[in-house]
Amino acid sequence: MKTVRCSGSPFEIGYQHGQLASSEIKRALVFYENLFNRLTKLSWNEVCQEASKFMPLLQESWSHYVDEIRGVSKGSGVPIESILALNMRTEIAYGMFDDGCTALSWKVDSVSILAQNWDWQTEQAENLIRLQIRQEPKPNVDIITEAGIIGKIGLNSSGVGVCLNAIRAKGVSFDRLPCHLALRACLDSHSRAEATNILQAAGVASSCHILIADPTGGVGLECSNVDIVELPANSSGIVTHTNHYIKDHPGVIERIDLSDSATRLDRIGKLISTCKEGPTTSTVAEMLKDEQNYPVSICRAQTEKSTTATLFRIVMKLDEKFAIVTIGRPVDSMETLVLDHLE
Repeated sequence: MKTVRCSGSPFEIGYQHGQLASSEIKRALVFYENLFNRLTKLSWNEVCQEASKFMPLLQESWSHYVDEIRGVSKGSGVPIESILALNMRTEIAYGMFDDGCTALSWKVDSVSILAQNWDWQTEQAENLIRLQIRQEPKPNVDIITEAGIIGKIGLNSSGVGVCLNAIRAKGVSFDRLPCHLALRACLDSHSRAEATNILQAAGVASSCHILIADPTGGVGLECSNVDIVELPANSSGIVTHTNHYIKDHPGVIERIDLSDSATRLDRIGKLISTCKEGPTTSTVAEMLKDEQNYPVSICRAQTEKSTTATLFRIVMKLDEKFAIVTIGRPVDSMETLVLDHLE
């Protein structure tokens, strides 16, 4: 996996990202142009027009992200409208994507683990990058992301980490922060509490679950275009989530097309409850290799009917500010990365 190291002003960070990952960004655009056309029947020009509806909000309240996106555009030689569309991909699809991720946070004593399998279409695997950002005075960021997207899954130098679960529900609000920029806002925060407050104040534009944790533990935020409902850790310090709403969201219409979501949620809960060693990077990594209910298991596999599979596993130890990432399905991963150069 390519590592892209960026530093400086938001525009400079974006420019370096775009320049160093230009090939991956251009391939990602081809992938999403085809995917949007198949799922929504929108042309790429229409996709870009939808994404541009977020610009008034972003320019007024989140101009540093606009500057970074502008830098990605300049560095990659890709129109800014297309880079914006990549970063708004969740909102444009209106809950049509069917990635099937499993995520958990587990805090016991001084140990705080945050982890997930990220499942998506295998064609996009070659366009994943490791993005490292140094951005004084904000925390440094180390994430795995799709090239061109400035916020995704990983952790920062303050020990704040984020994971993401897609949820298929209708509705989008152009007055709220898009999902992937919400992830970045969490990573620009110095604590779980700060990140949670930022998202509660800004709102999130579309349906998703964002799991935020730091050395003090985790909290889940079930987001829709009209509300954010918190899922606090249980009495054992645990939060788990897959790809459906656990809490009520009045007025939100959910499309539960992944019947395995509830099965995976139940399975990860059982694996945690029977784990005698408690939360360690090794025990949690082993849970995410689970293949019960294969191929739609926690460790998901591609089939003739679905090209979605686990593309990477990440296990973060937030009390020590590092993460272990395995590329590919955890049972037969192709590469291992350690995210630990945060200071």
